[in-house]
Amino acid sequence: MGDGGLSDGVEIWSGGVNTWECDEMGHLNVRFWVAKALEGLGGLAAKLGMPRAFSAGGEATLVVREKHMRFLREARAGAALTMTGGVVELGESDARLLLVMRHLNGEPAATFQMVVAHATARDLRPFPWPQRVRDAAAGLKVEVPPYAAARSIDLAPAQATASLAQADKLGLVRIGLGVIQPQECDVFGRMRGEMFIGRVSDGVGRLFGETRPGPDLAPGETPPRIGGAVLEYRVLHLGWPRAGDHVELRSGFGGADRRTRRAFHWMVDPVSGAPWASAEAVVISFDLDARKVVTINEAAHAAYLAQAVPGIGL
Repeated sequence: MGDGGLSDGVEIWSGGVNTWECDEMGHLNVRFWVAKALEGLGGLAAKLGMPRAFSAGGEATLVVREKHMRFLREARAGAALTMTGGVVELGESDARLLLVMRHLNGEPAATFQMVVAHATARDLRPFPWPQRVRDAAAGLKVEVPPYAAARSIDLAPAQATASLAQADKLGLVRIGLGVIQPQECDVFGRMRGEMFIGRVSDGVGRLFGETRPGPDLAPGETPPRIGGAVLEYRVLHLGWPRAGDHVELRSGFGGADRRTRRAFHWMVDPVSGAPWASAEAVVISFDLDARKVVTINEAAHAAYLAQAVPGIGL
């Protein structure tokens, strides 16, 4: 049991949702979910005996290699949130951590499983955990509850396939192109983790189109206002661009049913062709007034199936 009496760890963060963090769907944008989670990771690092893990003068840090995220209940402007964290597994120099963000009534809002490496801050060289961290981790042990477990995404070890050459071969859609800005980087000069998801969010309209499909309608029935949302994400961080580095985002569909679409997003270096990150997302159509998932019409479902890219993956 943690500081807050919860079985999923100790309290590591507390805050809320600003209006400017909400998007056109009327709720907290995914980049800010991730930004808050990464701030919470700093809080968990302190509980593990690494209070300087994300400080410019720190010698050791936690490098996020992989994230699994589930978005359970939306958070709108003004919502207050808290976060707990704990250790699921601790290896020689890596760990799987669990972070749970909750609404004030205790309901889970979002969960984050993060695979991190204990590494040198300057060159990201992994090295073994010190005994003080191992001792602290023993007191922060948690299990992954059902609501935080992978539901529609396989978390088995993945061999990344992303590259510019492979994106060209598969015909993936370019949804983003640009240069990393100084304000997008952390104290070590590397791109902050939420920026990958943020750039995907900015560009995904180019993949889905200007409108999201809605349900089948009876004659004369008024179409609902439809938006989009993500239920689940798996992200692999494969490299860390710095200010001035070029990035290109390529995306494609991996399949669809009447309620969900599976999308893959790759961030690559358009100069070298090497990958920076890749992600798999489970996406829904969302009724903006009823605030619920929409079963899309048959024609839209068929169109998504026709766009599916054979062989696409992380």
